Amino acid sequence: MAHATLAGAVTGAERWSADDALDALYAAHWSRLVRMAVLLVRDVGTAEEVVQDAFVAMHRRWGRLRNNDSALAYLRQTVVNRSRSVLRHRGVVDRHLRSTDPRASITAPSDTGALDRARREAVLDALCQLPDRQREVLVMRHYLELSEAEIADALGIARGSVKSHASRGSAALRDLLGDLWKDES
Repeated sequence: MAHATLAGAVTGAERWSADDALDALYAAHWSRLVRMAVLLVRDVGTAEEVVQDAFVAMHRRWGRLRNNDSALAYLRQTVVNRSRSVLRHRGVVDRHLRSTDPRASITAPSDTGALDRARREAVLDALCQLPDRQREVLVMRHYLELSEAEIADALGIARGSVKSHASRGSAALRDLLGDLWKDES
């Protein structure tokens, strides 16, 4: 609901300065954008940096924004794109580490904490195995509870593509989690 009120406040607010508009967006959406980024990059600190960079980019481009209603969608899309960049960079670093030191890919045994934590980690691991677009759509749909139209707008794709990615991603996630739960028994 907060975003509907904010969208109404920012809509047609050409008299608003970039600072005022971004203050309102920040107050209403910072934590949800960070949580979305955490699900994409799996690190709170990096997620906060990604979101902060998205707000900085929005501030620089505020004067070029054609429609103030699209500010939140622009922020979401920027967070997704910057998350992709982080993941690409991690992949390069990981490949470099593995090629220079084979021991770098060995991880310490995980803590045998609560079952809930293990299941959460299993879901996050399975989510990370999905193609980028499917993961992004599922995070936006199930975690942020965005509509198909909002997801399509944020990712710059058609609503039908959102449906396809959600369906394929959900099926793949069920298969991955089904295999993981069988392995635990």
